[in-house]
Amino acid sequence: MSHTPHAPGLPTAVAHLDHTAVYASNRRLSAEFLAAVLGLEVGAPFGPFLPVDLGNGVTLDYYEKTDEPIQPQHYAFLVPEERFDGMIDRLEAIGVTYYADPNHTRPGRVNDLFGGRGAYFDDPDGHNMEIMTRPYARP
Repeated sequence: MSHTPHAPGLPTAVAHLDHTAVYASNRRLSAEFLAAVLGLEVGAPFGPFLPVDLGNGVTLDYYEKTDEPIQPQHYAFLVPEERFDGMIDRLEAIGVTYYADPNHTRPGRVNDLFGGRGAYFDDPDGHNMEIMTRPYARP
């Protein structure tokens, strides 16, 4: 078995998420929506993708899919406590309802899971987005 030396600046973990594609019926609308809520910017197009850089080395690469319905997915974002209220304010400003639970039964409320705060909301294609200030405690 050959061993390739570790190149400086590359991750040493077993796996590090670099990017994921997010299907959207309108990639610009969806990317700009998420970027606006999170207080980020949409990057320059990269082939068929429109990236939103999350600031931690991971991008969500929006890909326009118009040949069939979008299958909603769940995306959760661990956000700084001091930025959470601004995100809620931006959701309210653009008229998007947020919920304290993933089933969207407690509108206009945030949760207090694991000693932090969190909320769920739909993006333009129905992806169930989550912002949270504390990671889930896993067994």
